[in-house]
Amino acid sequence: MVLHPAEPFTALAHGIGSQHDLPISPFYAFAGAFAALFVSFLALGLLWSTSRFRGEHSGLALPAALQRAADAPATRTTLRGLGLAAALVVLLHLLLGPDDPARNPAPGAVYVLFWVGLVPASLLLGPVWRLLNPLRTLHRLLARALRRRSATAHHPLPVRLGLWPAAAGLFGFTWLELVSPDPASTTTLLIALAAYTTAQLLLAARFGESWFADGDAFEAYSALLARLSPLGRRSDGRLVVRNPFHGLDATPERPGLVATVCVLLGSTAYDGFSDRPSWINTLQTSPLGRTPTATLGLLGSIALVATLYCLCAAATRLVSGPHPGPLTAFAHSLVPIALGYLTAHYFSLLVVEGPRTVIMAVGTDNASEPAPPLGPGGLAALQVIAVVTGHVLGVIAAHDRSVRLFPPAKAVAGQLPLLTLMIIYTIGGLSLLLN
Repeated sequence: MVLHPAEPFTALAHGIGSQHDLPISPFYAFAGAFAALFVSFLALGLLWSTSRFRGEHSGLALPAALQRAADAPATRTTLRGLGLAAALVVLLHLLLGPDDPARNPAPGAVYVLFWVGLVPASLLLGPVWRLLNPLRTLHRLLARALRRRSATAHHPLPVRLGLWPAAAGLFGFTWLELVSPDPASTTTLLIALAAYTTAQLLLAARFGESWFADGDAFEAYSALLARLSPLGRRSDGRLVVRNPFHGLDATPERPGLVATVCVLLGSTAYDGFSDRPSWINTLQTSPLGRTPTATLGLLGSIALVATLYCLCAAATRLVSGPHPGPLTAFAHSLVPIALGYLTAHYFSLLVVEGPRTVIMAVGTDNASEPAPPLGPGGLAALQVIAVVTGHVLGVIAAHDRSVRLFPPAKAVAGQLPLLTLMIIYTIGGLSLLLN
């Protein structure tokens, strides 16, 4: 296992973060995972007969003074200013800094501090990117400059659009990170940022600021992960502390939700698979060329995850009876699985390359090399625990939804396809981690 590459971001050519030959027995890892899934399934079937999650109606309200401070215009303006300032700093580094990720902190800011760091930030604080998003701030500034009066002049967002733009945007970013020939190049990042910013601002000009909630891939990404945050908003608007399962249960069943989660799962799986010697050899010898072959590999990983889930949804409908939305009804149960994979694959990257990027950005000379907080054994245990915990949480979320939707006699039987899906995902996830 290599935690300190010879040169920072050398792994960015095929993705960020890689772990190989972890010092843990595959037998014990798989045995523990299967035991956890089966015990959870049996315990839920015997002891959990009615739905317990109340979605947006749950939560212990925080003090009114704290909510007033959080919702104050000064607080919101400060956060928007910080987000815009951080974006400008990254842009300046891309424009003026060296085209070398070992000496320019911009690639690390994008691929580590932003993309990976958004996971713990959203998990702990809620959908923070909605408050920091510099695209929202730019849209507001442009609207004021152009004297756009109100959102009534904008076209309404088509309901059928849902989260599909976010799924497409996430696929584009993961393609940039995992497939593009030189993802850490300042030229590549500048072109990608310019294209994405222009498209987002043009679409926001047509549909209004509400576009960003679903159309900006990173807002949707942050909001989806924030469903598992202990902080949330109740249906009456109060800021509350709640069981994360309640927030997860409140995930809207919208078009594109399945695609968004499958992009997260499939791209993470491809990132783990892309470091294998067999795949590297395939890329080097493919008659199509490296980039087209890698693109097909990324698409294939996402398609495989989505196909397995669709087959599971069809089997659930066959066993439990007809349901108007079998695909979206259980899509929320994939969110903790995606979180487990993200944690397992990118934890070491965040805690090692994150500080390195900050040190580079502040220009600290002779700074000591950041050391990983966990040894190989501890990292291996964390990765296995993250993957297994994500699947167990997914089983719990799916069970609660099942007993709410289906008759008692069919609720448990209807979960057998979901349990099978969780086992398949677990085998795949642990295999990628343990090689």
